[in-house]
Amino acid sequence: MKKLLFALLCTLIASTPSASSAQTVSTVVHPDWTKNATIYEANIRQYSPEGTFKKFEEYLPELKKMGVGVIWIMPINPIGEVNRKGKLGSYYSVADYLKVNPEFGTPEDFHHLVDAIHAQGMKVIIDWVANHTAWDHPWVKSHPEYYVHDKKGHFVPPVPDWADVIKLDYRNPQLRAEMINSLKYWITEYDLDGFRCDVAAMVPTDFWNEARKQLDQVKPVFMLAEAFEPRLQEHAFDMTYAWQLKDLWGQIAKGKKNASALTAYMKGEEARYNPNSYRMLHTSNHDLNSWEGTEYDRLGDGVETFLVMSNTLKGMPLLYEGQEAGNTKALDFFDRDPIVWKDHKFRELYTKLFHLKQTNHALWNGLYGGQPELIKTSDSKNIFAFSRSKDGDQIIAIFNLSSTPRHFSSTDPVFIGKFTDPLTGQAASAPQELQAWEYRLLVKDRQ
Repeated sequence: MKKLLFALLCTLIASTPSASSAQTVSTVVHPDWTKNATIYEANIRQYSPEGTFKKFEEYLPELKKMGVGVIWIMPINPIGEVNRKGKLGSYYSVADYLKVNPEFGTPEDFHHLVDAIHAQGMKVIIDWVANHTAWDHPWVKSHPEYYVHDKKGHFVPPVPDWADVIKLDYRNPQLRAEMINSLKYWITEYDLDGFRCDVAAMVPTDFWNEARKQLDQVKPVFMLAEAFEPRLQEHAFDMTYAWQLKDLWGQIAKGKKNASALTAYMKGEEARYNPNSYRMLHTSNHDLNSWEGTEYDRLGDGVETFLVMSNTLKGMPLLYEGQEAGNTKALDFFDRDPIVWKDHKFRELYTKLFHLKQTNHALWNGLYGGQPELIKTSDSKNIFAFSRSKDGDQIIAIFNLSSTPRHFSSTDPVFIGKFTDPLTGQAASAPQELQAWEYRLLVKDRQ
């Protein structure tokens, strides 16, 4: 469904303004519980052969053990049947905003799942599709004026490839009010903690600004935009996707760019975002997995390297369901295709990194954490290094972003002192050589 969107986004990203247009506004007040949170994307359909809320609920103790803070559940609404893609259809073809997809269970099952997540001390957000609906949504007959029409009066998909959905018209004030009321419903009736908003930049920003204001009056919410535009984080969203970084990692992994491009990105493109704004760092998600391939396809031997970087650079790391099991399958988007669960070293790695984020203030999100300070080395083309410090905590991360061993040195005073490797618990010092795609983390010992 989203192949064309990725092409459009790449074009938009390529034409984004330089750092000279840095964002200076951020009135968003993040819920306190987000300050050291990580996020887990739950794909209920593909979690298990059953594909139900009840079956996923059994996994919650494992997520708690791993240190997950927020569970994002992909759309839970009924899926349209008209022009449906595949046997089960796209989650993003919503047939009713106020109902639960019976494929996953009953409303009572979802209530129970939300309560169980909260009982584990975690938060839960659901995917929200505000840009379009299914062709057989009730509004098509009751409120056709809610939709965009072509010159002949026909409903239109947002983009040609999304033939199973039709675009909503946000010039209609009644639609805006109805959509905000629908969002409020899930907070009041199910006690949800926020929303991940699909293709958020395709919906007018002033709608999101008003929605956030009204939702916060019901309950302080966490809002994630599937978008990269800084304007969305001025008044509406806590977090946007770090798509630019994801793309850059892929280019480095394939040898098309090197570490110096990452340094330039941190000084330029990323500097456009207000320090208060959260960015979601990810090596996979449902779209990437299904349409661009698994992280193993895209990142090759650098998979683990970029996984660690996504957990140490400024931002909130995302774990897409199955990554902790080393899933190497591109999951079908429109039909049942359960993940093959198995033991994998990444479960322990994610667990260590998530718990480190919880306790080390330098790794906290937004202004709660430390700003990345780039470290100069003698091999800037291949070695990427930075430090982050906050409230007496300091972490140093060093990465060899090449397929060959690299010798290097640094005179940066940040390496003065005693350090511990947080992944091994052993005393450590600044390396002078890293093997292909090797990384090293150092946490400064407190005096």
